[in-house]
Amino acid sequence: MSRPIAVVTGASSGIGYATAERLAAEGFTVVATARRTERITELADRIGGVAVTCDVTVDADVAALVSAVTALDGDVKLLVNNAGGAIGLEPVSRADVADWQRMYDINVLGTLRVTKGLLPALTAASGDIVVISSTAGLATYEGGGGYAGAKHAETVLAQTLRLELCGTPVRVMEINPGMVKTDEFSTVRFRGDADAAAKVYEGVAEPLLAGDIADCVAWVATRPHHVNIDRMVVRPLAQAANHKVHRVLDEV
Repeated sequence: MSRPIAVVTGASSGIGYATAERLAAEGFTVVATARRTERITELADRIGGVAVTCDVTVDADVAALVSAVTALDGDVKLLVNNAGGAIGLEPVSRADVADWQRMYDINVLGTLRVTKGLLPALTAASGDIVVISSTAGLATYEGGGGYAGAKHAETVLAQTLRLELCGTPVRVMEINPGMVKTDEFSTVRFRGDADAAAKVYEGVAEPLLAGDIADCVAWVATRPHHVNIDRMVVRPLAQAANHKVHRVLDEV
């Protein structure tokens, strides 16, 4: 008997990588997809999954992903829309329009493309859609206008989809992580500036890790199918809000 299929976008690092590992342990055949072929191939080989190179901002790539997924033996039971990211922390007065456009393309339109493409297969299999948004999709902060705007839009996409699919067998679930320390998120945001990236987590003894969010994905996806976890907001204990983080810094 074939195993259920789970598709994880942005699986080459961070939350996507950890989620692919966790879902394989839960019994899914995981289709790991991202732009970096070498990373997802290593991952898929190790967890017994399938690697499909895909840039979610490119229509042809997404069409090829859908064809590859639907050609597999098994039901497409889960889509984890994880591909996303932040670029820059400039105020609106100095915002780079290209950065905002790129964040919207990845976080929002990427989720839209993959969801549209796989929705028929998910509907036929009574499947689930998990959208990895952010607490930035619920509230903003200084310098976060572009990222928060994109994540707000992604959150609205998930909410709208849930309304439109009411009466169908597809669940739509959203996870909104707060501060998650991964290898690349902040480094990408600060365009490779490792020192600036490190300061985001400075003094925070226990930020969330990618595996914590993977646990959340596995939990919502494995509830009885009549249970829909509309939204899960997850923060580290040290973070009370996007702008309020407890830090323990060494005194000079």
